[in-house]
Amino acid sequence: MTHADHMREAIGLAEQAKGFTSPNPCVGAVVVNNGRVVGRGFHRAAGLPHAEVEAINDAGARTVGATIYVTLEPCNHFGKTPPCTQQIIKAGITRVVVGCKDPNPFVTGNGIQHLRETGITVETGVLEKECQVLIEDFIWYIQNDKHPFVILKCAATLDGRIATSSGDSKWITGESARAYGHRIRHEVDGILIGSGTLHADNPSLTARVAGKQTKDPARIILDTHLSISDQARVFHLDSKAKNIVVHGPGVPEKRKSRIKDQGAILIETAIRGPGLDLNELMIKLGQMSLLSVLIEGGGTVSGAALKAGIVNKMLYFLAPKFLGGSDGVPVFKGAGPDLIKDAFSLKEMDVLRLDNDLLIQGYLK
Repeated sequence: MTHADHMREAIGLAEQAKGFTSPNPCVGAVVVNNGRVVGRGFHRAAGLPHAEVEAINDAGARTVGATIYVTLEPCNHFGKTPPCTQQIIKAGITRVVVGCKDPNPFVTGNGIQHLRETGITVETGVLEKECQVLIEDFIWYIQNDKHPFVILKCAATLDGRIATSSGDSKWITGESARAYGHRIRHEVDGILIGSGTLHADNPSLTARVAGKQTKDPARIILDTHLSISDQARVFHLDSKAKNIVVHGPGVPEKRKSRIKDQGAILIETAIRGPGLDLNELMIKLGQMSLLSVLIEGGGTVSGAALKAGIVNKMLYFLAPKFLGGSDGVPVFKGAGPDLIKDAFSLKEMDVLRLDNDLLIQGYLK
């Protein structure tokens, strides 16, 4: 087996913990001795052993003279756990193969350098792109002043509608596409909608994946005037996730108290244009250690997010249906650009088929 084969297995191990490790990145590791995999491990949650330690413990005495494949550069500093470099040296491992370097500019390369100084052979850049995509939210957060990595999710008909003129939207896409969306909910730290979606659908905003333990994201609701009902479903769930309600200035204290009594966290932001200042909100969510946010709002929120420039990645689910009229609800509301050259463009675009639906995904920044 090649370096890529073993790194691919390490990536697969890391993916098992997506959604559970924040604010840490998910990392996988594989120990190989004499061409055989003798140890496997992944970082399960913040505060628990790192992937390298899990794999070393799994391998036992077979680590002597072995190679360890790890998706992210081993740490060389004390945090909630000791440095992984020390564990690698102590285990008698003689070669380390790294997928991608630590994105933190203050520590990047330190682990690699320390291992090399002790005589251990270190190779880097094996399936580097795949390893970076695995932790793209963590990389963005660390390198961009702790701003969350924002994913915008839309589900539309072929003629670009998310609902009929009566507001009916269930269901535009099929079960496979909806299941994929719930998997993304599980992987992110927060899910954001507007009060319009809340009033129309009264959603639970939980993550439900058949046969898998999931984690609900923090529920973030944009509600400029705090019009949300204290009977809203999000306030009465068997869920450990936080409810965060975002409002504008000048809201009466009585309304604030009513929402606080439901256990919600209130965040106030300025008004920017027709709605809340989403850039200010992202700063505040980042300060709360939310590395990633999934926007599942209606046309107003989706349009505002694009115009605010906060969107990193787009997930556009396209169903093979069309309403055939101009009176349905569009994917994006508000004024768009005057010229095609100013249209938003996706980079590194990929297309995935989910039964009869298509998922078009790519990056805006």
